[in-house]
Formats: sequence, C-alpha cells, structure tokens
Amino acid sequence: MSDIFFSVIIPTYNRLSTLDRAIKSVCKQSFNSYELIVVNDGSSDDTEDYLNDNKITFFNSAQVGHPKGVSFARNLGVSKSLGQWICFLDSDDEWFEDKLDKQYEMIQNNHEVFLVHGEERWIRNGKRVNQMKKHKKGGGDQFIRSLNLCLISPSAVAIRRDIYNEFHGFREDFVVCEDYDLWLKITSKYPVHFISDEIILKYGGHEDQLSRKFKAMDYWRIKSIDWIISHGDLSDEKKKTAREVLLKKSQILLNGYIKHQNLENFEEVKYIYNKYSVGV
Repeated sequence: MSDIFFSVIIPTYNRLSTLDRAIKSVCKQSFNSYELIVVNDGSSDDTEDYLNDNKITFFNSAQVGHPKGVSFARNLGVSKSLGQWICFLDSDDEWFEDKLDKQYEMIQNNHEVFLVHGEERWIRNGKRVNQMKKHKKGGGDQFIRSLNLCLISPSAVAIRRDIYNEFHGFREDFVVCEDYDLWLKITSKYPVHFISDEIILKYGGHEDQLSRKFKAMDYWRIKSIDWIISHGDLSDEKKKTAREVLLKKSQILLNGYIKHQNLENFEEVKYIYNKYSVGV
C-alpha cells in the first residue's frame, strides 16, 4: 500500500487565472503526506505551459478546446493516484492551510469514517457572503437533507478510496450535478463526518461557472433521484421522501418547460414523473 495518505485532484479548464492560487493553497498545507495531480481538460490558454514550468504532475484528459468534462477529469485523476484517501479541489477554490490536517485528525480519531467534509467560507465577486439556512452543512445521516440540493462541496471532501470506487466515481454523462449525484449515492448508505471549522474558500460569481450556464439543474437531480430509488438500498422512509422530492421537482420543471417553450427534455421528465405519480 502507498504511504501517501491523501491524493489531491485538481481538474481545470481555461482557469489559469485562478489555478495558481488553488495549487499554492495545496502546497502550503501543514499536513504533508499527500500527492498533487492536476488534470488539464483541454485548456486552450497557457495552463499546460504553466504546469510544465512549475514541474507539477499533470495529465491531459482531452484535446485542446475539446473538454470531456469535470467528471471525466476527476475520475482520470483518481485512476492515476495512489493515496488512501481522495481529495478534490476545484481550480477556482482555495484551501485553508490546515484543511488536510483537520481531516486527517478527524479520520484518525473516529471509528469508521467514509467521507469527511467541512465548513466553507463563501466569496462572491470579491466579497464575503453568508450562506442561507438551506445550505447549512452537517454530519451523520445526510441523505434526506441532500435530496433538495447539494450540501457537500467537492473542494471540501476527503473520501476513502474504496467508497469512491464502490460508486464508480462521478457520472461522466452528467454535465452538471455530478457531485450531487455521487454524494446522494454515498449518503444513502453511509453517514458522513463534518468539521465545523471553515476549511475552504469557495469562490463564485464568475462567468464560467457551470451553475450559471445551466438553469434547469433539477433535470439532472431528478435523473439522480430516479436512479437511487431504482438501484439504491433505501429504507422505506428514505424511499418515500425521495419519491416526494422527485415528484415536486418534476412538476416544477414540467411547468417551466411549458412556460418557456423549452421542450428538449420534457418527455423524459414527464415519463419519470408518471412512473412515480401512480397512487398520488
């Protein structure tokens, strides 16, 4: 077994302006049993030159200008890594210097840790903003709370390698909400541990954020909930709640499709809705 404890994976696509900040935040960690792998997903800026000049281990996951997506990049990075635990850092985010130290301490001092995440400090357009109550993070059984929206940030996660492999990593057919999907699968089966201290700086407000490009993100969440109901080993309570959330999200989405005459995914969502609406 490798003596590397954490493998840190940074996927990036045309984010040279923030990549240096992300990488430096890893290199400044007070805990030093880690490896850093950057996955360049077809960047057309000077990302590859920067990585070569700074002697950073990296892999190209796509041809220039033809990115394969963040899921493919993360999964490739994991496949090349050696650590017992996997960490991700988005190339526009930043870690506090003791992020890995605090997660290592949590792992060592608790029985049966599968995934540990922590509190975030949010920065929007250069200013600190407070999280809404609905975004409040936590530990323990987080499945039902995680149905409505993603409550775990990839940049804040340390996940045991065998748990990551059990669920086959991130879904590469999901262009967004791939993190929501994986955390939902994991929380359906395992409790999570949570560090109440801030361990990452999470930046938002820039134009290339995927959440700004895709407005109907509940389409992907509905597909994920449908999968977990059909394939997951859920308790009756979890299955009932998942079905209720799916129906609510589907109805709102269908109404929105009609209102905006955006019918690309209408029939698929309607089929999923009808599958679970029997008896309602």
